[in-house]
Amino acid sequence: MSNSDYVSHKLTTVLARISNVCEANLRRPDSVKLIGASKKQSIKLIQQFSDAGLLDLGENYLQEAIDKQCQLPDLPVSWHFIGQIQSNKTKLIAQHFDWVHGVDRLKIAKRLAAQHSRQSPINLLIQLNPDNEVSKGGVALSEAAELSQQIAEIDGAVLRGFMMIPKAREQQDQQRAVFAQARELLEHCNQHYGLNLDQLSMGMSGDLEAAIAEGSTMVRIGTDLFGARD
Repeated sequence: MSNSDYVSHKLTTVLARISNVCEANLRRPDSVKLIGASKKQSIKLIQQFSDAGLLDLGENYLQEAIDKQCQLPDLPVSWHFIGQIQSNKTKLIAQHFDWVHGVDRLKIAKRLAAQHSRQSPINLLIQLNPDNEVSKGGVALSEAAELSQQIAEIDGAVLRGFMMIPKAREQQDQQRAVFAQARELLEHCNQHYGLNLDQLSMGMSGDLEAAIAEGSTMVRIGTDLFGARD
């Protein structure tokens, strides 16, 4: 199998997996965006996946992502920043990314909006931390509604929804239950606070079925798409 055939096979396999779970849950396959989690992947491989039809790339490390963008200036993709955000990095994130998935403080959202220089507003997702893990960023579920209202009022940014990276559960119904909390939170914010949230970034290689079943609109796939990292 040639490398281009390998890339096409990998992309087709993941898209078929998404399509199958969407069909099982009476959803359209195009209601779920595939984000290739491309950290530590080579420029050549990223180019090949783009050529094969991958439209969205997610990066965790800022300088690595900027280096890739400089080497691939005409790549027709949307760039998503999915790593933890430090205050002193917001300007570069705002200048180089279309979506930011890891917002967990009002200060960060304000800085991203003020430093964004493109014509269209920057798209923000609040990161939730359902398991209250110290090692992960994100806001507690109990604090997310209030933060959503505050961020939604910022000019220059559009709050689109929530991102979640929960602990792995042994049973799929347990995994679905934690993802359901994000969906219910989004519905609550829309119904009670008049927000217009429409995106849930949740689900990776090991749990995308549970995430899509509970309303995920973006899945972030790394190894199952690109293969093992160097």
